[in-house]
Amino acid sequence: MTSIEKLNEVLKSLKDTFVGKNEIIDLLGISLIARENAFLLGPPGTAKSAIVRALSNKIDEGKNFEYLLTRFTEPNEIFGPFDIRKLKEGELVTNTNGMMPEASMVFLDEIFNANSAILNSLLMALNEKIFRRGKETRKLPALMFVGASNVLPEDEALNALLDRFLVRIKCDYVDPDLLHEVLLAGWKLENNAAAESLTVSAEEVKALQAASRRVSLNNIRLQYVDVVHSLRNTGIKVSDRRAVKLQNLIAASALMCGREEAILSDLWVLKYIWDTEEQIEVLEGIINAVIEKDEAPNAHPQAVFNKTPNPEELIKEVQHLNEKWLQEGLSFEEKNIIKDKLRYLQSRCDWVKNNEQKQYIGKEIETLWQKILQTI
Repeated sequence: MTSIEKLNEVLKSLKDTFVGKNEIIDLLGISLIARENAFLLGPPGTAKSAIVRALSNKIDEGKNFEYLLTRFTEPNEIFGPFDIRKLKEGELVTNTNGMMPEASMVFLDEIFNANSAILNSLLMALNEKIFRRGKETRKLPALMFVGASNVLPEDEALNALLDRFLVRIKCDYVDPDLLHEVLLAGWKLENNAAAESLTVSAEEVKALQAASRRVSLNNIRLQYVDVVHSLRNTGIKVSDRRAVKLQNLIAASALMCGREEAILSDLWVLKYIWDTEEQIEVLEGIINAVIEKDEAPNAHPQAVFNKTPNPEELIKEVQHLNEKWLQEGLSFEEKNIIKDKLRYLQSRCDWVKNNEQKQYIGKEIETLWQKILQTI
């Protein structure tokens, strides 16, 4: 069995254990191969910690580091204390045994509780995979960093921390229809009755990370450039640095499917680069419109997973946007958000199967567009 087959088996076993979390697990697998950091946003009880912990335990020979940050977390708790013996000799050397600088998988829960004492060191670790403290500088062996939080940051300094996580994943409670399966899987997990499955070694993951850098993006380079321009025009920030790094995710999607060349549908990963929750639907609309044109075989499962929209939910969203537009004192940015969401709903309307419902929703959307145009 090849390394990529092993990793796919590992991810499959996690999906069997964590019902309704396929999207999150697939994205963590993509981030692992791309060696890019992933951020999980969601309320308590959505299995964020459990999924990351389970994935970490599937990597043999790797050291895991997990920590819940508070406002009072000190550098020693993350990076390790100073070596007392060396300190007596006048040297400032950190004893990193069992701490983050030696870990292959790092999970930092409630990461936006990070205070100024650890912020700069964390930023360097996340961005450059380097630990620096005083005269000490060492490369980190981390295969991937995962951060999690219940809320997005409001402080400008913490926004820099979010920027270090290339992939952003929204974690919600599972669909009520899947609750019975969730309870069964959760009961097995609580009683350690989950089936044993294949693991993958840290060295095999490193080999996959190296292999992903050799994936050819030539076939989709022009389309990718067009998408980046489109996102920037929509108001979604894609810096040159992020545009370069996002190629790693596209290549990882191809490699996960056993391909050495990327195809158009591999751009599905770009749906997860939002800065705010309002951008999630906008990104889905833009990227889905691009990847649905791809008819090439062997696409990633997440790329072909287009959710059929619920007509009732669509009309409620349109009515909600209509109410928001009629509010007084809307800022220029708020108006743009409403327009972007309306464009997204318009694209989703095309997926409604019932023609009468499609026409009704389409008329409501057109009416709102007329109101918007009258105020410009």
